[in-house]
Amino acid sequence: MKPPSSIQASEFDSSDEEPIEDEQTPIQISWLPLSRVNCSQFLGLCALPGCKFKDVRRNVEKDTEELKSCGIQDIFVFCTRGELSKYRVPNLLDLYQQCGIITHHHPIADGGTPDIACCCEIMEELAICLKNNRKTLIHGRLSPTVPV
Repeated sequence: MKPPSSIQASEFDSSDEEPIEDEQTPIQISWLPLSRVNCSQFLGLCALPGCKFKDVRRNVEKDTEELKSCGIQDIFVFCTRGELSKYRVPNLLDLYQQCGIITHHHPIADGGTPDIACCCEIMEELAICLKNNRKTLIHGRLSPTVPV
C-alpha cells in the first residue's frame, strides 16, 4: 500500500539509502582561549564526530582517532542517546571509553535547557578538568556547515 502523497519524509530521516562515502578531511577543532575567565587553558569545540546527517558524512572511527591523536582526554557530550542514534553514532560514548577518553554525558534535548542543578554539575566537572590541565572538548550535534 502506498502512503498518501501528503505525507513526506522528515528532514531528520537518516535512512539506510544514503551515499557510502564518508568525509575524508580531519575533524576540525576550534580552541577557545579561557584567559577572559582567568584560566590559562583552552577549551576545544567541534562538530559531532561521525555524524551522518543530510550532506554530512563523517567517519566515527577516523574522527575519534583524530581526537585521540590531538590528546583529547575529556569530552563533554550534551546529545541524548536518541540524538546519537539519529545522527548515526549510537555507540559513540562506548567508542570514547574504548579509546580511554573520559566522557561527561549530560543529555540535553535539542532546543532544551538544563536545569540549574545540571548546569552547576557541568560547570563543576569542566572546572575540575581545566584545573587539572586536562585537554577538554565539547562537541555539538551537527557540523557547522549544516543549517539548523
